[in-house]
Amino acid sequence: MKKRARFYLLLVIGLFLVFVFVDSLGTFDSRPYYEVPHGSHTHYVPKDCDPQLTPGDAPTREPGPGEMITCDGQIVPAQAP
Repeated sequence: MKKRARFYLLLVIGLFLVFVFVDSLGTFDSRPYYEVPHGSHTHYVPKDCDPQLTPGDAPTREPGPGEMITCDGQIVPAQAP
């Protein structure tokens, strides 16, 4: 009985660690940008840009509701689909 309980405990801990790892990769993040901490401030870098915008060229202000970050680092009103 102790071996079975230990097995289930290790299984739960393992699943939790897998979930934490996958979440740290940003899998569950639906925002169109990611945050890059840089000393005393944070850069907001857009996803899906080709070529990718460097964090130094990205804005340091988080886009508000109805705004988006362009691939050249500008915060502009979001376009309605």
